[in-house]
Amino acid sequence: TWCNGYHGPTIGVGYTHDFKTFYQMENAFLPFNRNGVLFPRKINGKFAMFSRPSDNGHTPFGDIYYSESPDMVHWGHHRYVLGAGASPWSSTKVGAGPIPIETSEGWLLIYHGVLTSCNGFVYSMSAMLLDLEQPWKVIHRAAPYMLSPQMIYECVGDVQNVVFPCAALLDVDTGKMAIYYGAADTVVAMAFAQVDEMVQFVKDHSD
Repeated sequence: TWCNGYHGPTIGVGYTHDFKTFYQMENAFLPFNRNGVLFPRKINGKFAMFSRPSDNGHTPFGDIYYSESPDMVHWGHHRYVLGAGASPWSSTKVGAGPIPIETSEGWLLIYHGVLTSCNGFVYSMSAMLLDLEQPWKVIHRAAPYMLSPQMIYECVGDVQNVVFPCAALLDVDTGKMAIYYGAADTVVAMAFAQVDEMVQFVKDHSD
């Protein structure tokens, strides 16, 4: 999935069998929408995706929603997940990041939050745990952010003051996780974590 252009931003969907030939499907949602994140498996027999309905600009608002589909074409069963304002660092908008990671405690979702400061938008990253069978239900959400713009490459660039999680790889044998994030919309950076430590952080700092 990606942010596609169709009379405004929307969620593009595609697939491949061999990573050589790619096929584009119909867009999942009407414009305007961003941050489409597909689940790694079906939920109760349905494909599942997070998204953030938006506008055609730099979106000074935004909440996370969950949707289901029987065929990856027709999407419905829309459910509200999390809105902006749950924490001061995410008072303007929130959006899903990497594909959710299934754990024994629930779906681990890494997401970004945005606040509006005197220096413009500031993007930070945190995580939450969601119910395995009803992923629109938040079990725990870490109140503080886990990562915020601190380094020069996160603060200075095409779009300043941005850490934007976009992918995560998990070694299931060791629990080590590599998190890829956009830094100031200029470079892709990487952070490392242990998945069990991240889950515990979310639980310990839940609001």
